[in-house]
Amino acid sequence: MESAATSFTTAFRNTAPFQEYLLQGSILDQHCEVLLHRLRGLCDNADSTPQPFNDYEAVYQLKNNLSTQQSQYILFRVREALDDKEAPCYIRYLGQAEVGDKNRHTLVRACYDVACSNNVREFLNELGFKLDHEYVSRGFVFHKGRMKAMVSKIYRMQQPGKTDQNLLEPISQSHLVELSVVAPLGQDSIGDDMKNFAEQLKPLVVLEKFDHRRLP
Repeated sequence: MESAATSFTTAFRNTAPFQEYLLQGSILDQHCEVLLHRLRGLCDNADSTPQPFNDYEAVYQLKNNLSTQQSQYILFRVREALDDKEAPCYIRYLGQAEVGDKNRHTLVRACYDVACSNNVREFLNELGFKLDHEYVSRGFVFHKGRMKAMVSKIYRMQQPGKTDQNLLEPISQSHLVELSVVAPLGQDSIGDDMKNFAEQLKPLVVLEKFDHRRLP
């Protein structure tokens, strides 16, 4: 009988996906305000930018027995806004990153992002998914055309499922910086626009494509 993980993998592979084009970097906390000021000047709607966010994210995994060439686990990310209880939850699937092409300026991976009801975590548990890790992400979102720039502080949760301020611990003295575009398959010219934008943020932050499989 086909496993749930195999069914998910087959369904995603047979569906024309959207792709996420991504560059990442980090900046020390003491320099973050300078970066925010520069992004305000570079991005759209300077008068109303930036847009703050305060999100809880849980990552669920399911064993994948499809083949040895596939990722060992299927991962789903569930994100919930802590500062807007009326906002829907979002469930996200990210495929394995493509980093082999040296001429490509960004990391590229399949991406599915869908709004869902707030009982999605219980639904994933019923399907056999297990909670792998969870965290709180706080920061600001900027937009430049179809590009999205996020500057966020990541917090470790001292107690599972508890997002109270006094139970959060920053995982580092830096902010994560991400530049991304989600677009239909095959629009690799997006990488040129992202590279040009990233150049304007140097030397404050260097945005690069990271091979997450090589991280410890």
